[in-house]
Amino acid sequence: MDYTTYILIVFVLLLLIAAKKILSIIDNANIVDWDHAWANRIDGILRMFCYRFHGLAKNYIPIPETGAAIVVANHISGLDPLLLIAASKRPLRFLIAREEYERFGFKWLFEAAGCIPVDRANNPEKALRQALLAIDRGEVVAIFPQGGIQWPLTEEKPFRIKGGAVRLAQRKKIPLIPVVIDGVGLMGATLLAVVNRSRATLEFEGELACESMSYDECLEALAQKLNRVS
Repeated sequence: MDYTTYILIVFVLLLLIAAKKILSIIDNANIVDWDHAWANRIDGILRMFCYRFHGLAKNYIPIPETGAAIVVANHISGLDPLLLIAASKRPLRFLIAREEYERFGFKWLFEAAGCIPVDRANNPEKALRQALLAIDRGEVVAIFPQGGIQWPLTEEKPFRIKGGAVRLAQRKKIPLIPVVIDGVGLMGATLLAVVNRSRATLEFEGELACESMSYDECLEALAQKLNRVS
């Protein structure tokens, strides 16, 4: 064996050892089972990314350990879903716009995560039916009730809230779990918000029991909770 071959073998072995170490770190960061090993590793990568790059504290959304739940959050950037995933101890089934769901290169990831596409132009009720089925299976549905990124927020222009989450909560008699996202470096941006360093924070507002309210009362209470962004 010549010297060059020996060096190449050592280099490959070092790469394999490094790769194994990196995978071990990623696996240790993952705390949620998405039913796919590689999806679990993506979860681990997202958590480390949000904790270390975006300064997110390891405070978890107060989701029950078992049973259905609906997480609702304000939507100020493209980083928001990643922050919610990093702050959850259970898989989140996001309702997302169909055009985002079918974005080139990302559809496979959204499918693996169990995301529910919303066709707002033609058949938005289909997404609500799929969300109802997810709730019946005891899963956690995550909704941005604004329907899309809304920023900036002012007293004259508060966040507009759509009623799908309220209808789901009242129909299935389960509370909403509001989360207020703040501290994102580039509020209003999508991909740029992901790569721009932040000091992201999540504030948990406690459960909102829509069952004891009228539809309009619950919608107004939800809007008040999610409109608290600095």
